Amino acid sequence: MKKIAIILPRFGRYGGVERFGYNLSAALARAGYKVDFICARAEEEPPAGVSVVSVGRYGFCRAGKLFWFVLAAERIRLKGGYDLCISLGKSLNQDILRVGGGPLNSFWRLSQRAWDAGFSRSFKMFRRRVSPVNILINYIEKRQVTSGCRIVCVSHRVRDWMVESHPQLSENLPEVVYNKPDLDLFKPLEPELRSAGRAEFSLTDSDILISTATTNFALKGVASLIRALADLPENYHLHVAGGRNPAKYIRLAESLGVAERVVFLGKVGDMPSFYGRSDIFVLPSFYDACSNSVLEALACGVSVISSRDNGSSFFLPEEQVIDDPADYRLLARMISETAGKNSANVFQWPDDVPCGLEPYLRIVEERLG
Repeated sequence: MKKIAIILPRFGRYGGVERFGYNLSAALARAGYKVDFICARAEEEPPAGVSVVSVGRYGFCRAGKLFWFVLAAERIRLKGGYDLCISLGKSLNQDILRVGGGPLNSFWRLSQRAWDAGFSRSFKMFRRRVSPVNILINYIEKRQVTSGCRIVCVSHRVRDWMVESHPQLSENLPEVVYNKPDLDLFKPLEPELRSAGRAEFSLTDSDILISTATTNFALKGVASLIRALADLPENYHLHVAGGRNPAKYIRLAESLGVAERVVFLGKVGDMPSFYGRSDIFVLPSFYDACSNSVLEALACGVSVISSRDNGSSFFLPEEQVIDDPADYRLLARMISETAGKNSANVFQWPDDVPCGLEPYLRIVEERLG
């Protein structure tokens, strides 16, 4: 039986890459491989056929914890006698590397737009560049790119960013395999359940519900959404899912006179219902490798607007893609024009776009063969 290692700091199902790692380990085990999941900590029991190898994550700062983890994971990899090693994040050596977040330089360049120009932005960028953990991440990223491993990006946008940051990759372009929502879970909501979900928030058929989901309100453009809401009629409402302190954004909504139309829901357990009761899902990200929430909303039959610098916008009509997430007046017009265009059809993945776990199983077979 072939033995495979997967490397990722957290083992669990909360978080996009964590959920992918969990599902990939289960799929490999079902395919007959012996799978070890090398992590710093495990947050739940593994699926059948998967063994969790927890190495801890010690250190007094982020750089120290990352340094400990990559060294400890490498030590386990060397001792384990693995036939194949798959990295889903930061690691020193691997056979297959899934790039789920893009290169650090691209993230810095694009994400800085989420903060107003001036001292605060400049100081933030300065702190990023001198941060020990970012210096370490830059080193690991360059080592991974030049290691000769097989690189798989989660979107065409991420591949573009990787080639911009590491031009040598243009000679042998990384593959692109998109995330795929669980189409059994994420699907259009039954009309009676949709009506009941809206009634819970005193929403009528004449109300337009905008939804968004994120744990990083600044990066994902929540301020732009609140400003856009102030430009829209009073029957437009905004619901925000995500476990982050919203105090700053509540104050913004109050200052614009729309606080009564904005609801911060915190961590939401039933995301299919959250999408299903919405009229439109909007994610004006300043930087996003490939938002799962956009794909999930599409699968739920909800119209979606997102930004050019979100890899998931690959699946959106051009008129529903915004170039500048800070342009809240344009965003308001796009919302007004797009809201209500929901489709009752189940989301159909384009046949020519690799997605989900199957391409990874194929890649594993090719490497082991």
